Amino acid sequence: MMAKPETIFGVENIGESDELRLGCADDPTVGRLGDYCDIEDDPNSNTGPPTGENARWGPQHAGAKKLAAMYSSGKRYQEKVSVFVCFVVLCVVVCQLVIGLSPSFINIWSLTAFIGGILLADLISGFVHWGADTWGSVETSLLGPSVLRPFREHHIDPTAMTRHDYIETSGDICLLVTPALLIQSLAIYSVSDGLQPIHFAINCFWFSAITYLMLTNQIHKWAHTYSGLPGWVDVLQRCHLILPRQHHRIHHVSPHETYYCITTGWLNYPLEKIRFWITLEFLITKITGALPRQDDMKWSSKTD
Repeated sequence: MMAKPETIFGVENIGESDELRLGCADDPTVGRLGDYCDIEDDPNSNTGPPTGENARWGPQHAGAKKLAAMYSSGKRYQEKVSVFVCFVVLCVVVCQLVIGLSPSFINIWSLTAFIGGILLADLISGFVHWGADTWGSVETSLLGPSVLRPFREHHIDPTAMTRHDYIETSGDICLLVTPALLIQSLAIYSVSDGLQPIHFAINCFWFSAITYLMLTNQIHKWAHTYSGLPGWVDVLQRCHLILPRQHHRIHHVSPHETYYCITTGWLNYPLEKIRFWITLEFLITKITGALPRQDDMKWSSKTD
C-alpha cells in the first residue's frame, strides 16, 4: 500500500520515487535540465519532445521562438549593468551592517524581522508575477518587450529560463532592487550615533526582503531545473525555504491563474484560500473592462 504523500502548505510533496512511478525517469529528455518534459512543467499532457512549427509548447512552439528572438543586444547590456551595480551596492550594505553589528543585536526581534522580510519578498514577487502574467501586452512600448516578454515565453516554454545565465535570469530584478539598496545604504549612513538594536532589526527586515527579491528569478529557475542542482539548493527546496519544484507546478496548469508567489511560495496557499487574485481580477475587470490573460492566451495559441 502506497504511503500518503506529505503535505506542505496544502500541496502534496511529490518525491523522486513518485516521479519515477509517474514515468518521468523514462523520458530521455529529463536528463538535459528538463529542456522539454517533466510532469511538473507539463501538467496539461503535452509530454514528449515537441516537433514542428505547430508544437503546442516548448522551444519549438511558434510563439516561443518569436518571443525568444526579441531578446536584443541592448537588453543584454542593460542587464549586465544592472547586475554589476546591484552587487556593488549590495556589498556596500553588507559591509555597513557588519561594521555596525554587535552580538546583542542578534535576538528574537531581528530574527522575526528577517522572516518578515522574506514574507514581504514573497508577496511582492506574487504581485509582480500576477501583474505581468495577467495584464498588458508584449506590443506595449518599452514595458512589453523588456518586462512582459519573458513572462509570455515562460508559459509556452517553461524551461527556457534553465538555458539562461544569471545575467539574463536576474538582470531586470537587479535593476528594480538597486534603488531600494541605495536607500538602505543611505539610511544606515545617516544614523549618526551608530546602529542600535531597533535599527538593526529594521535593516534585517529590509535586507532580507531585498536580497530574497534579488534572488527570486534564480530561485524560480531552480524550480524548473531537474538535474544538476547543487545539493544545498535541493535541501532548501525540500525545507520550503525557497520555492520547491512540486509546489510551483500548480501555477503551470493552464490558464496559469493561481500560486503566483515565487520566492518561497509561503503565501500561495493562504492567498488562494481567500481568493485574493481572482477577487482583484474581478474588481479590475469591473472597473476597466479589461479581461485577464488575453495577451498570454494570444501568444500561447500562435501557430506561425
